Amino acid sequence: MAASTTSGGYQKHGSDFEERARNTASDISDKASELTSKAGAQVESAIRSAERTAQQVADQGREAGERVTEVAGNFKSAVDKSVREQPLATLAIAAGLGFVVGALWKS
Repeated sequence: MAASTTSGGYQKHGSDFEERARNTASDISDKASELTSKAGAQVESAIRSAERTAQQVADQGREAGERVTEVAGNFKSAVDKSVREQPLATLAIAAGLGFVVGALWKS
């Protein structure tokens, strides 16, 4: 009869151990799920931030391109007007700029 009681004690102890193990496994699973959700949210936040930054850079690039096009148009108009009104002065300026660019190119 002692063996039966001892065996019952081991069964009870084993049952408690199994229950604690299940509870621990459940806790670990819940924590892993929580961490996975947090990581997913952080990744999504980082992606949204990167998309906003990329859009801002694209917008700034487009604006800069528009300004360069405007400046080039203004420059072309100024050169055309200068050539019509003062062709020799314009030619002298162009020659001077060519000389400066050539000197810079050699160095």
